[in-house]
Amino acid sequence: MENGDGNEGASAFHMPEWMIQFADQKQEFNKRPTKIGRRSLSRSISQSSTDSYSSAASYTDSSDDETSPRDKQQKNSKGNSDFCVKNIKQAEFGRREIEIAEQEMPALMALRKRAQGEKPLAGAKIVGCTHITAQTAVLMETLGALGAQCRWAACNIYSTLNEVAAALAESGFPVFAWKGESEDDFWWCIDRCVNVEGWQPNMILDDGGDLTHWIYKKYPNMFKKIKGIVEESVTGVHRLYQLSKAGKLCVPAMNVNDSVTKQKFDNLYCCRESILDGLKRTTDMMFGGKQVVVCGYGEVGKGCCAALKAMGSIVYVTEIDPICALQACMDGFRLVKLNEVIRQVDIVITCTGNKNVVTREHLDRMKNSCIVCNMGHSNTEIDVASLRTPELTWERVRSQVDHVIWPDGKRIILLAEGRLLNLSCSTVPTFVLSITATTQALALIELYNAPEGRYKQDVYLLPKKMDEYVASLHLPTFDAHLTELTDEQAKYLGLNKNGPFKPNYYRY
Repeated sequence: MENGDGNEGASAFHMPEWMIQFADQKQEFNKRPTKIGRRSLSRSISQSSTDSYSSAASYTDSSDDETSPRDKQQKNSKGNSDFCVKNIKQAEFGRREIEIAEQEMPALMALRKRAQGEKPLAGAKIVGCTHITAQTAVLMETLGALGAQCRWAACNIYSTLNEVAAALAESGFPVFAWKGESEDDFWWCIDRCVNVEGWQPNMILDDGGDLTHWIYKKYPNMFKKIKGIVEESVTGVHRLYQLSKAGKLCVPAMNVNDSVTKQKFDNLYCCRESILDGLKRTTDMMFGGKQVVVCGYGEVGKGCCAALKAMGSIVYVTEIDPICALQACMDGFRLVKLNEVIRQVDIVITCTGNKNVVTREHLDRMKNSCIVCNMGHSNTEIDVASLRTPELTWERVRSQVDHVIWPDGKRIILLAEGRLLNLSCSTVPTFVLSITATTQALALIELYNAPEGRYKQDVYLLPKKMDEYVASLHLPTFDAHLTELTDEQAKYLGLNKNGPFKPNYYRY
């Protein structure tokens, strides 16, 4: 693509004054706020939302009310009813969770403090479709503090934290999401965000591409006023590149997923910790000595493999890419085809972004009590639909945990019905999500404020300078001290002393 490498956007990017001041005073970011003046409400997860067994959803799970939120008439304390959540009365619990998340998101909170005077998103009308968690709530409230109006739906039917959604609704955000939505509910919620009398979005923040797809399908004329799309997932970015290749992408789009601060941190470090959390909460299993096959050795796969290896598991890897395959071999993992190990492994984990990675044939050949789960964004990697046949019995063990039983008595343990394990069944590290959320906020600011002509109807990477800026905002948390180049060293390397320090093609 003409501009797909982000070079034009990088060269044209100019750091605003508030960002320069922010960078000069970044040593303040390490200070933990001792008093939260403004309460915030929200939490994010992805395309699956049903009451989960995790402690994070404890307030949600205690409810016996099976009435669909669509059938309820709810109002917040100000009399506003422009939202649809499980139970608005859970708002106080959600607020507490958001306040906890704020403590672990120093850069986003500092961005809110430094930039809210200038209001770089004044006039922005952002429609969002992401996980609804405490971390996403901090992002939403930051966007609001920077001047934006927001309407939000969940990108996953199991990942919404109901108490956080309630807290956001209580504070005035039009949120349409609850844990355990049906497929029909999922699209209804997205439509309620988009199809509003007297309000039309001019920016899209998407996670997975479903929101973008819905607007293209149902309301294509809206793109006449939309200034840009910010997308954070592998799946959603793939969809954007397909649109661009077909000449159907009619607005600029920012590929946040492939920004260094997202891919190398959220995808790798977040999954390295949350894979164990999700498996433990759902199965209570011990990892030592277990045989595990991880399908895919991208950043998510690398994180999963590292965590399981450290716990004493015997880890196999499947890959289609010879470069990633060689990395897996050099990291000490046995590269196999899934058919070669499917009868012997105890756990199967998918993280490819592809479809039908685990087929019915694989599922038929698995050993008794094999655990099957997915760490990719979409529920396409495991052919769950093939298991909904009369000869197989489904038995709910606990929330997000199902036994699928064959006629001979063999059973597999399916987690989250093949949807995203960590956000459906547990939680994710807040600090890592601070990095991603700050990147998303800056991408929205950049696209919204970019002069006409800077970005064409194409997919762009975040300017390198902005990537480095996001990273620098998080270093003070670790009391880290960057080495500064001397004038002589900078001249020798051909660099500006303040960056960017690497070319766009550098892989890290």
